[in-house]
Amino acid sequence: MTKQAVTDIVKKIASPLAEGLGLEIVDIEFVTERGQTILRVLIDRDQGVRLEDCEALSRGLGDELDNADPIEQSYSLEISSAGLERPLKKDSDFIRFAGRKVKIKLFSPLEGRKNFAGTLVGIEGEQVLLGDTKAEVVRIPLSQVAKANLVYEQKGV
Repeated sequence: MTKQAVTDIVKKIASPLAEGLGLEIVDIEFVTERGQTILRVLIDRDQGVRLEDCEALSRGLGDELDNADPIEQSYSLEISSAGLERPLKKDSDFIRFAGRKVKIKLFSPLEGRKNFAGTLVGIEGEQVLLGDTKAEVVRIPLSQVAKANLVYEQKGV
């Protein structure tokens, strides 16, 4: 089974469990690190993620995965907060975090660049609108976004 197939199955199982706990699944990764297979689930919620949230989803998802047994090999299940520099994956993320600083990496160059940083303006149609340092708005096709993350800004410093 491909890694994408595993993450798709896990998402179908994990999403209703997370929703029932008031959580959002931000990303699911099925990776091998230092010879160990890891199923990593990143979660978020408006009030912030607590350790108890991670524990509750880990117990529920672990039980469901044990029953469904969709993953052939042994693996470690990791549930964690998406963090302060959480990835932006869905259209709704680009709307929700408008006004925040972001970093965006593209699959191929746009205007000679693959890396952009600035203030997220929002989304319009199939384009992410990003205010760059020159006070211009750059239109980035969503289909070209390889990776997008919030940038943590320490307040009061």
